[in-house]
Amino acid sequence: MERLSDSELEDLLDDTESDRVERKSSFRGDAPKKARQAVCAFANDLPNHHQSGLLFIGAEDDGSPSGETISDELLRNLADMKTDGNILPLPVLSVEKRILKDAEMAVVTVMPSDMPPVKYKGRIWIRTGPRRSIANAQEERILNEKRRSRNLPFDLSTIPTSKVSDLSKTIFENEYLPAAFAEDVLEGNERTYPERLTSCKFIASPENATPTLLGLLSIGKTPQDFLPGARIQFLRIDGRELYEPVIDEEDIRGALVEMLRRTEEKLKAHNRTAIDITSAPVHTEESPYPHVALQQILYNAVLHRTYENTNAPVRVYWFNDRIEINSPGGPYGNVTTENFGSPGVTDYRNPNLCDVLKTFGFVQAFGRGIAAARIAMVKNGNPEPEFKVNQSSVVCILREKT
Repeated sequence: MERLSDSELEDLLDDTESDRVERKSSFRGDAPKKARQAVCAFANDLPNHHQSGLLFIGAEDDGSPSGETISDELLRNLADMKTDGNILPLPVLSVEKRILKDAEMAVVTVMPSDMPPVKYKGRIWIRTGPRRSIANAQEERILNEKRRSRNLPFDLSTIPTSKVSDLSKTIFENEYLPAAFAEDVLEGNERTYPERLTSCKFIASPENATPTLLGLLSIGKTPQDFLPGARIQFLRIDGRELYEPVIDEEDIRGALVEMLRRTEEKLKAHNRTAIDITSAPVHTEESPYPHVALQQILYNAVLHRTYENTNAPVRVYWFNDRIEINSPGGPYGNVTTENFGSPGVTDYRNPNLCDVLKTFGFVQAFGRGIAAARIAMVKNGNPEPEFKVNQSSVVCILREKT
């Protein structure tokens, strides 16, 4: 990401007609909402500048300093715009404090997205000159065309043998769309069914209605017909070794949401809660494992696994003393075997699946799953999660209380 000099930033501050710049005197009131709209619009880059957009906090509309104090807390709040899950797909941005015009300002630099259209709370925001607006149908089509001309992640690759009839129109219209788009946007929607599928990245284009991997996993009727490894294998083993008796097993298939819901039901059924009504004035409930930890590790295993060139499922093996969750595919991008699990170190092999899991309510914020699992395990009296990481898989081991 290019870092502009102070003089370049000041020139942009003074250019009140630029569609690459937005200024906010503070980050209070409705400014956080409008700032996220601006980030969304810069990420969509409708004018095709192929340059970063800039959000200045601490600047008046004419570019002069407002005198706002740029604290560490403010910088953290600005950085949270990247991972709080309100802007999807996740934007690429940086946040820094700069001295411009002899005053402190926060500068948020937003890179154009490789996967438009980008939405903020179900609305596609764009820049029209120096103003923000919601994209109309033609502008949305332009953003879809921009996405198809780029080198895309594997979750947006098409599955040539599949057809649009392999997608569930019922799930798409009754479950996904109401969760993904604001109600007023849906009410004014005049787009055709293929255009709506394209906007959600579930097919390649209205002219080429071939489903993407994302579409099949999200709303496919039987995605395993095309992606044999896209399933979860659950085993409950009566013992501590794999060769000991299996007392419950299921090969869990279906679309992503169905698989996660059914796996969670399995985990809840075996994670029996004990109620103590004698040792304290108020009854207490104890479980062998905190459900939050099981959820977070399961979601991570499905989200970050590789779906390319493998028929291996996600494996959830429950032994008498531990649970092992095995996700095919090693670390990706910025994450390595050495820094895996370190705070703040994240990357996304399947960035558009992030969007789907957030839309369906399985993820609240990104990059915090392992940390949440660690906290929940310790609070419940369990050891912290253990990770065995190599180039072909990530195995998380959750151990019972000692």
